[in-house]
Amino acid sequence: MKSNLLRVLLILFLLMIFIFITAKSYANSIFENLTENVFRLHILANSDSNEDQELKLQVRDEIIKYIKTLTSDCKTKNEVISIVSSNLDKLVQIAKKTITQNGYNYDVTVELGNFYFPTKYYGNVSMPAGNYDAIRIKIGKAEGKNWWCSLFPSLCFTDVSNGIIDKNAEKTLKSNLNSEEYTLITSNNQDVKFKFKLIELFNKKN
Repeated sequence: MKSNLLRVLLILFLLMIFIFITAKSYANSIFENLTENVFRLHILANSDSNEDQELKLQVRDEIIKYIKTLTSDCKTKNEVISIVSSNLDKLVQIAKKTITQNGYNYDVTVELGNFYFPTKYYGNVSMPAGNYDAIRIKIGKAEGKNWWCSLFPSLCFTDVSNGIIDKNAEKTLKSNLNSEEYTLITSNNQDVKFKFKLIELFNKKN
């Protein structure tokens, strides 16, 4: 009797390990392909004061406006990264000019890298938490609230209250993601939400 119980417990334990490995493999595979096709923008304000937060938005608008003029015809993430990386000095100039015009004298740091992002919603598109390639802009001490968006596909809405994905961004998403990944970030289905949370669980920041 005891040996049968131990056998059942062992089978259940092995089954749990199998489920865990399968779930982790699924989550990692989906998230890896998703991040391979997404390039994001991250801006940190000098502080949380109303003035510094407003300044952050002014910088954001000018940066997005400039990047969009450069990358409007880009079809892949790598194209966007290549163009952005070739214009880092220009982005610094734009940020500093905007800061000066608003009466401040903060320094600006612009860097390309792989950074952690929390879950973010762009209209009807949801990006799960995890590490993404991005350009990060730090204003002054960079101790204020962050602002995020996606440069590729272009989901940078300056008016988030009306953030509904446009047709071009939707087309880019569909052409760069498989059906499973596209459904994952655009659907509100309960099964899809569970998968979304699963991906976040395995990509949670340590």
